[in-house]
Amino acid sequence: MIQDLIALDKEWFALINQGMSNPFFDWLLPILRNMFTWAPLYLFIIIFTIRNYKKEGVAMVAAILINFGISDWTSSTLIKKSVERIRPCNEIELREDIIVRVSCGSGYSFTSSHATNHMALAAMLSVLFYRRWKHIVWISILWALAIGFSQIYVGVHYPGDVIVGTLLGAAIGLINGYIFTLVQRKYFKRSA
Repeated sequence: MIQDLIALDKEWFALINQGMSNPFFDWLLPILRNMFTWAPLYLFIIIFTIRNYKKEGVAMVAAILINFGISDWTSSTLIKKSVERIRPCNEIELREDIIVRVSCGSGYSFTSSHATNHMALAAMLSVLFYRRWKHIVWISILWALAIGFSQIYVGVHYPGDVIVGTLLGAAIGLINGYIFTLVQRKYFKRSA
């Protein structure tokens, strides 16, 4: 069964990495998965949260950073170093067929830390800000999914890496978000 899943994962990878190849994605998707692309957004979230929520905002930013630390550690350290799946861009059997659009890196593939971290952030932001801005849910989830998809397209992750990373990130972000809202209700007069 595992071998069947791996074979299916490689088929889906080829479909996305090669089958969906086009100049627009070749330009856009490497930009989407670049961490520096989103630095202004992260800075905006920090400033917006602290400016609008004051001391509570500082606590919210701290919770978001803790959420990131948990998601990144779980994906990058706990899972990747245990599973040790080779990235598709480093797979010798795929070398002739794969289109590598960014630097491959030497780390392992499963799970995608980009997918885990961004979905954890999307889920936590959805929990924190849903009551005041309901559109945060679909906007943040589409944003995180686009980043995850780009990881497959550029050749550094299999679809399974991204799917499991996305689910893991959603679970981490929701759990941390709900824990923070419990703390928020206890120590702050208003909630996001």
